[in-house]
Amino acid sequence: MSAEDVVELAKRRGFFLQAAGAYGGVSGFYTFGPQGAALKQNVEDSWRDRFTIREGNMEVDAPTVMPEPVFEASGHLDGFDDMLVECPECGESHRADHIVEDNTDIEEAESMPIADVEEVIAEYELVCPTCGTGLAGQAIEDFNLMFETNIGPGSSQPGYLRPETAQGIFVEFPQLAEYARNQLPFGVTQIGRAYRNEISPRKSLLRVREFTQAELELFIDPEEDEPDLESVADVAAPFYPATEQEAEDGEPFEATIGEVVEEGVVGKPWVAYYLGVAKQWYESIGVDMDRFRFRQHLGGELAHYAADCWDAEAEVDGDWIELGGFAYRSDYDLGKHHDHSDEEFTIFKQYDEPVTVERPTVDPDMSVLGPEFGGAASDVGDALEELAERNPDAFREAQRASEGASGDEPRAGEDSTVTVEVDGESYDVSVDAANFAVEEVTESGEHVLPHVVEPSLGIDRALYTVLDHSYRTDEVDGEERTYLDLPAEVAPTTVGVFPLMDRDGLGERAREVAEELREAGLSVTYDDSGAIGRRYRRQDEVGTPFCVTVDYTTIGEARDDDEGEPGTVTVRERDATAQTRVPVEDLAETLVALRDGELSFEDV
Repeated sequence: MSAEDVVELAKRRGFFLQAAGAYGGVSGFYTFGPQGAALKQNVEDSWRDRFTIREGNMEVDAPTVMPEPVFEASGHLDGFDDMLVECPECGESHRADHIVEDNTDIEEAESMPIADVEEVIAEYELVCPTCGTGLAGQAIEDFNLMFETNIGPGSSQPGYLRPETAQGIFVEFPQLAEYARNQLPFGVTQIGRAYRNEISPRKSLLRVREFTQAELELFIDPEEDEPDLESVADVAAPFYPATEQEAEDGEPFEATIGEVVEEGVVGKPWVAYYLGVAKQWYESIGVDMDRFRFRQHLGGELAHYAADCWDAEAEVDGDWIELGGFAYRSDYDLGKHHDHSDEEFTIFKQYDEPVTVERPTVDPDMSVLGPEFGGAASDVGDALEELAERNPDAFREAQRASEGASGDEPRAGEDSTVTVEVDGESYDVSVDAANFAVEEVTESGEHVLPHVVEPSLGIDRALYTVLDHSYRTDEVDGEERTYLDLPAEVAPTTVGVFPLMDRDGLGERAREVAEELREAGLSVTYDDSGAIGRRYRRQDEVGTPFCVTVDYTTIGEARDDDEGEPGTVTVRERDATAQTRVPVEDLAETLVALRDGELSFEDV
């Protein structure tokens, strides 16, 4: 089975197809057909159940367009880049790291410096994938992936399509914290579209410009909050840490969540917890665990916001692809928005009992700062306050220089100043003009800038991987059969209902049965076209786990070759093509139990 097989099936059976095909299509954008939209919705619902409902988190739905200051604060305008190389002959643009990975043994060229990638292209004499022209000597540039737009008419406000759903959560943190009664930890989830202006979209859903993310942002007190590791301690998976990737003979190894935390392989317990949760979830939706692993980001590969990150990866068509990232974002995001906005992004943590602490303070003498620093005086004063909070020893050392060490006479030539920086320029301020002091204050609590733990999963890639991993071929009744071994929980349709033939009242009764099953909450398709075997094959090919056939026995007109009790239907299971008869009155309850995994087909 190849990627071409999956894409061909996806288009023919209505899972996904390139968008705007009537106008030649547009690279990196896909339309989900009837089967794909249903499968996608089921995967999203399964994720929501596991990461939102069962974890006790809140869910939001933020805009896909946000104003420029949001992404200035987040760092995306400066650091959200890919490596672009342009062919000197045909003018096509390509991702330089992908060219390296596709044509050498280097697996993670994205983590390499641009100069090193240029050297590899020259050393291996790599060429343009489009026209074959050599790329040695071509400059590689950083290309920002953000889609820019305008908000409003005229001299409109610049905005951007979000490259991740996370920022829509972070910017609303002050209000979300109130909803959570200002109690840590609390989590906020979101499922929605994100946009990245990819240089060279490829491999259908695996590298696109518009995609769906399912993200959880968990806000924690890093000094107090700990995960329930016991609940996932025995979950086992292959792990591929950075040390193994960098070793000459390094390989992934199998371990449990408990073991990788105890041995320090995964340094952040919260990240390890969500790796355990995610492994179970990926398995439940149909990802083949023999083609699955967790890989740690290399140092040069880490996003600008991440202190540590592990990817969930799956093998698809011979390549390992990222399904989701599990990042410890520390206080980067809330700190940036705290500094750039007019809102407080902290949580007030009440102490059990009030405590008395020493608090460094400054009271800048503006009558001195004003004449000396002019228009910068106010900013210098603010910088002094920030320095006193961050590094009070700088003032103490300046005071000692002014007064003399250990009671000695002042040292000749000793400069009793502190230095602060404003807009890249340094200012020396007399310690006397700063009026530095240390006061004793009684505090009932403190403001904490929460840290963030983020499991971020791609829904489109999960969907494609599930299709790839569930694709099966076998032989039934002397004919080759293609079917999708999809879990009943996520299959686009749960049951197909067929009349044996559309006559003698069989069609009418089959349509009644289909309607009864829909009323019971089941996803049902009705089909009376063609031979019964062909109808089975059509449902097998889209992964429908069960089919129901209404025959003469069902309507109480048994023929000589009919078997079973009157009022029963034939229920067929997809994978083994086994069949059994079930009373119509018990049919909905039986199928619901089969779909939910509460009943096995062998026990029907």
